[in-house]
Amino acid sequence: MTGDDDEERPLDPTTDWVREHLHRYVATDGGARTRTTSRQMTGDDDEERPLDPTTDWVREHLHRYVATDGENGHEWRGAPTLLLTTRGRKSGNLRRTPLIYGRSGQDYVVVASVGGRPRNPGWFHNLLAEPDVTVQVMADEMPAHARVAEGEERERLWGLMTGVWPAYDEYQGRTTREIPVVVLETQGR
Repeated sequence: MTGDDDEERPLDPTTDWVREHLHRYVATDGGARTRTTSRQMTGDDDEERPLDPTTDWVREHLHRYVATDGENGHEWRGAPTLLLTTRGRKSGNLRRTPLIYGRSGQDYVVVASVGGRPRNPGWFHNLLAEPDVTVQVMADEMPAHARVAEGEERERLWGLMTGVWPAYDEYQGRTTREIPVVVLETQGR
């Protein structure tokens, strides 16, 4: 082993996954590490790009959706999907998630099920912290205000959403938490 082999080398972000999903640290002089943003890593300083999901099939679905303005990806296993962009409550980064949706008037309705896991998904915690979000349906991108449905409204919307995706009832049976139903209000925006 030579002295060169012992030297710390800068990280080489060679894949989109590394660029978008690791902690985005780069080596600097003397081996100190500093945080950088995905915009700095990709050279895109004009606009903040949302981070995509780390699960391969979800990320692939999202990329097809974005590349085709929803022509490929809007419908998933017979259900309509939208792209929800929230701001990370801890990181401050924009995060984009594909979700099954229903409609209630002009508003969109989504369910924070995570397949019935014990905890709510990260995107749900993000919109509780910052309810102003962005929704993309097909090629249409629009601002929305998120709120959690409660009481009779939740029950009505739960029925609507189990009509769109019947597995939600099964997911509710897997967990002790009440799975949240979220209204994405787009009227007047």
